[in-house]
Amino acid sequence: MTKPQKIGIMGGTFDPIHYGHLVTAEAARSEYQLDEVVFVPTGNPPHKAGRLVADAEKRLQMCILATVTNQGFSVSRIEIDRPGNSYAYDTVRLLHEQYGNGCQIYFITGADAILEIASWHKSQELFDFCTFIAATRPGFHLSEANKLPDDYLGRILFMEIPALAISSTDIRQRVYDDRPIHYLLPEAVAHYIKKEKLYLLTEEE
Repeated sequence: MTKPQKIGIMGGTFDPIHYGHLVTAEAARSEYQLDEVVFVPTGNPPHKAGRLVADAEKRLQMCILATVTNQGFSVSRIEIDRPGNSYAYDTVRLLHEQYGNGCQIYFITGADAILEIASWHKSQELFDFCTFIAATRPGFHLSEANKLPDDYLGRILFMEIPALAISSTDIRQRVYDDRPIHYLLPEAVAHYIKKEKLYLLTEEE
């Protein structure tokens, strides 16, 4: 009997993708024996309304450049091709249909986002389709998660990732300030940012 597939979904704006994302995905793949981790850059992220976000196709390209050398990683344009706001519920439901009912889906995200999950679109229904892997920074106290409903906590796995100290916000600011970004993200992504002249404008410009 063939064992069911275990698929991780790594959703995010990836503006830009960096080593924190990659280390988290690889740690989750190893620790929970996932067959594949699918990176899903958001198309129109509702939680980023009002902030300047790089073009979706360019964020997708950076994800491809960053993951191409890892056979356990893939990139999906499912949210970029879907019109309207990008909601995790719609993405997980569609990927569940794509991989089949026998597939176990794990949604990988940051612990900070998990703490806000009750406000997500159709959050209760989302737990019917997947288990969450919440990546935490060193020093994160699980007591913070106790504010979540008990039926949510039963479907959340917590995993500490030291590399989460790296942030896309800091990388964008470093590019704007003409400070180095090497060793924070793959060289191919750093070269792409320079080639496309990304992050040279502030929010107000």
